[in-house]
Amino acid sequence: MGLFNSLGKIFSSGSKKGNKKKIEISKRFDLRGRTGQGSMSKVYQAYDRDLGRNVCLKLLDKVKTTKFEERFKLMGLKKPTEGEICMSLRHQNLVQTFEFGLTTENQPYLVMEWIEGLGLNYLIETKNVLLKGNRLNFLFQLCDALEYMHQNKYLHRDLCPRNIMINSENQLKLIDFGLTIPYSPAFCQPGNRTGTADYLAPELIKRMRTDLRVDIFALGATAFELFTGELPWERSLSSEDTLRRHLNSRPRNPKDLNPDLDDDLQKVLLKAIERDRDIRYGSVAAFRNALQELDRTDY
Repeated sequence: MGLFNSLGKIFSSGSKKGNKKKIEISKRFDLRGRTGQGSMSKVYQAYDRDLGRNVCLKLLDKVKTTKFEERFKLMGLKKPTEGEICMSLRHQNLVQTFEFGLTTENQPYLVMEWIEGLGLNYLIETKNVLLKGNRLNFLFQLCDALEYMHQNKYLHRDLCPRNIMINSENQLKLIDFGLTIPYSPAFCQPGNRTGTADYLAPELIKRMRTDLRVDIFALGATAFELFTGELPWERSLSSEDTLRRHLNSRPRNPKDLNPDLDDDLQKVLLKAIERDRDIRYGSVAAFRNALQELDRTDY
């Protein structure tokens, strides 16, 4: 951790308040290609001439980002920007952010580490051999990342395989903090429904007051998919239909999708996605402990 923190200080050319000097993308970066696009951003692999290395450059849509931030202003809240949140987090299983600020066109940007690896969603969809014997390893790393966020009073709110990378050394990296909010009563009040439909907890769908158990539900749905190759509920073309299923239908049994799973693991997976959050695991530590009690290394 000492080396990791030292590297963070070396490569963070902007302070936690961000780079006040606006940057011109074409002058500073050599864009090597688009690597992803979310609903509010575009992501590129780029060579950063200032840092002298390959980085991940995230450009946020200024109109959509402003509209998203306005939701909180209407509630009388000052939400930290994605850049401010990312710069406050330093953990080996979270993608590292070096700098954030505005471009000369007033477009918010983040400069992050470039991860040589594959998305967990890709590994699951292709039934990649890398998963064999590594599923618990990856889950424990994900638990460490999420627990760190909760300890630092943040909810990720968009935990899913698409937002998880596995690098060339089998190190997991949780990415994309665009929907992350402070974990406080003010930000967890009823009414704010956002995230990826297949991983939304019922209380979030119903716009109830939320807590860290919305992340536990998403963690459980991700674990379910990791072990079975399928989502707890069948995929739907309509996000509204997906949300209705979360509220009204029981999830599928993991063993029906993967007969090689044992009964104890099935119980752990189903408890993590309980519709009743009082039955669901109450913390990342509780979920991790249940997995550790399985005493298995072959998963």
